[in-house]
Amino acid sequence: MIEAPSLVDQHCHGVLRTELGLGTFEAQLARTEGPPAPGTTLFDTQTGFAVRRWCPPLLGLEPHCAPARYLARRRELGALEAGRRLLRGTGITTYLVDTGLPGDLTEPAELARAGGAEAREIVRLELLAEQVADTSGTVESFLANLAESVHGAAAEAVAFTSVAGVRHGLALTPEPPGPGEVRGAAGRWLAGRPVGGALTDPVLLRHLLWIAVASGRPLQLHAGLGEPGARNDRGDPVLLTDFVRATAGLGTDLVLLHGYPYHRHAAHLAAAFPHVYADSGAALVRTGARASTVLAELLELAPFGKLLFSTGAHGLPELHVVGARLFRDALARVLGAWVTEGAWSLPDARRVAGMLGAENARRIYGLG
Repeated sequence: MIEAPSLVDQHCHGVLRTELGLGTFEAQLARTEGPPAPGTTLFDTQTGFAVRRWCPPLLGLEPHCAPARYLARRRELGALEAGRRLLRGTGITTYLVDTGLPGDLTEPAELARAGGAEAREIVRLELLAEQVADTSGTVESFLANLAESVHGAAAEAVAFTSVAGVRHGLALTPEPPGPGEVRGAAGRWLAGRPVGGALTDPVLLRHLLWIAVASGRPLQLHAGLGEPGARNDRGDPVLLTDFVRATAGLGTDLVLLHGYPYHRHAAHLAAAFPHVYADSGAALVRTGARASTVLAELLELAPFGKLLFSTGAHGLPELHVVGARLFRDALARVLGAWVTEGAWSLPDARRVAGMLGAENARRIYGLG
């Protein structure tokens, strides 16, 4: 049997504290902008089928039970107890939690208690900048407070994460902006920004990235999924290539998130640059029964010490479950086949499984 002995979920979010009806549950289940096709539900996806396979047994039901029955059992147990049972069935021992999403989501300490695990915080740069802007009256105070806040967060957080690629597309100029450019952009943004307004200015997004790089903490980059203008003629994520090249040799590790279906490009960058790592994460959750194919494609290109497990889960504890189960299943299928074929030895396969599941993350994030 080839299995990661423990798992470090190197990028996830909290879970909702509230009871969920069918519509709310489905909205959290599938990342889609529209309703399902007539006569279907959002359970009719690879992710939905994976939830129905792996989650019902943790709540005392048979696999593949009907969504209505599953949700009725969930309500019977209550959100707290259902979440506890689901999270403790993942085999995850450490959660690295991005706290930048809105909503009534559990904090890292709550997630750790529910899952019987440990948790550390990942600070989202854009949210930090927005919070600083809410309390800074001038451009000078905003820029000074921003630098101080990032520095202070670096003392406690395990990493930073940025959604610059999602908010503005990936074709940002990779070099750091000059002081005058930053002051001008900050002045324009603060003058026209309502309280709580989102940061989308490309100059300030670049400025934030480079402050984070200077901190030395690992930086997770959300690649996004096909934003307009974000890719070159070959379909490559252009910010990642250029920004990766610009940050080489500076001592800060970059972790590429959510690149599917461009996961092979992320794996190639991880192979080409010593400071770059690729995340399997949400790609496996999205592809469900085809997860082993995606994992095999990542392993074709990336050195085994450069790949990381995560669930990318948010909102539903079920997504933590399927992320972990699909990863373990894909790992057993792919590595097991190579051992059976004689291409790999069993000790090597077990060693690599441990690296992908936890050891790489522990090394990169200094988890001990």
